[in-house]
Amino acid sequence: MGESMTWIQAIVLGVVQGLTEFLPISSSGHLRIVSEVLWQEDAGASFTAVTQLGTEAAVLVYFARDIARIAMAWFRGLRDSGRRGHDYKMGWYVIVGTIPVGILGLLFKDQVRTGARNLWLVATMLIVFAVVIAAAEYYGSKRRPIEGLTLKDGVIMGSAQALALIPGVSRSGGTISAGLFLGLTREAAARYSFLLAIPAVTAAGLFSLPDAFEPAGEGLNASGAQLIVATLIAFAIGYVTIAWLLRFVVNHSMYWFVGYRIILGLVLFGLLGTGVIAAT
Repeated sequence: MGESMTWIQAIVLGVVQGLTEFLPISSSGHLRIVSEVLWQEDAGASFTAVTQLGTEAAVLVYFARDIARIAMAWFRGLRDSGRRGHDYKMGWYVIVGTIPVGILGLLFKDQVRTGARNLWLVATMLIVFAVVIAAAEYYGSKRRPIEGLTLKDGVIMGSAQALALIPGVSRSGGTISAGLFLGLTREAAARYSFLLAIPAVTAAGLFSLPDAFEPAGEGLNASGAQLIVATLIAFAIGYVTIAWLLRFVVNHSMYWFVGYRIILGLVLFGLLGTGVIAAT
């Protein structure tokens, strides 16, 4: 059992969560790194999952119109087969795409909370997946709009999202890379990535609420008030980050994030190799 979390820790970690959740640089990896470098403690998988509810709320607010339109189209399409357009299909793509991470998340819940948070693994995944993102940017045609999304795309990108259970991979990094490999534009891949994250992250956060007050794994123990404040901070910063990323990917490549991930991974290897920080 870890130590009690301070208010400074809660605020800093809330900021980190908001900044990194939607960028393809791994929010869980950053929370793990920041808490270890600054305080030689792990923020904990439960704290991570609960503060993700804040960033998830940012997605719900930012995409409220899209979500409402897709949900209404999905229900109408269920009743009337003649009204099954793109939005109806998108509803199914989000549902089907969520299945892989749901199954694997339940199967490997304990590993995600403990062994998978080893910083050697985080550093490795930061660099390995940087190469994957670079390859997706290089080989992807980036021609297909979101209207061209298919069920096959949804399954493949949903499976890629499941890789984000490993700290250091990145949920958006996995799904956006898969989308680019499939020929989607960066903006289309990012938009579907955000929609796809809603069910999985919301479920993970709600599922972890009881554990956040009595942590199941190692990590700092946050109070209810600290969790609320950190989650609100994550929401506000997460909202701004979504807007920024969707504008950024229209005119800029993913190589910016690739370079950052490689540098961070190498610095982390250096800190671990010299004993400045501990891996667990």
